[in-house]
Amino acid sequence: MARLSDRIFGLAMICVALVYIASALQIQVSFLADPVGSKAFPIGVASVAVICCVVMILRPDEEPDWPVLWTVGSILISIVLLVGYAYALRPLGFLIPTAIVAGALSYQITPKPVAAVLTGLGLSAGLFVLFKFILDLGLVGFPRGWF
Repeated sequence: MARLSDRIFGLAMICVALVYIASALQIQVSFLADPVGSKAFPIGVASVAVICCVVMILRPDEEPDWPVLWTVGSILISIVLLVGYAYALRPLGFLIPTAIVAGALSYQITPKPVAAVLTGLGLSAGLFVLFKFILDLGLVGFPRGWF
């Protein structure tokens, strides 16, 4: 039963790739399409994924050392933070949610409160300047009713 995790993952990913191919075959092609067609790229990507998964099933790596429960909990916290971040951007603007989430993720990496707060504030301000003024994206810094 050794090397089971790669085989299970490979089989699951083959199923996902086959569903991806089936959905790509449903794409409607117009008469003005390019010669390759809009179906070729997703089918090609899924085909390469199937080949990689077959190799993974036939030649799996050694069984990994799975993380301890605390690490899994930390990953789940990060996922919840990032999903909440996506929902908080529109009502709260860019700066506040970015500072909170960047600080919280920084604290998870290195649990130093002062460094985490400074990292959150610095990333929030720095990314806002980069995206708003250098890349000219239409970001809103704070909630619309504040200014």
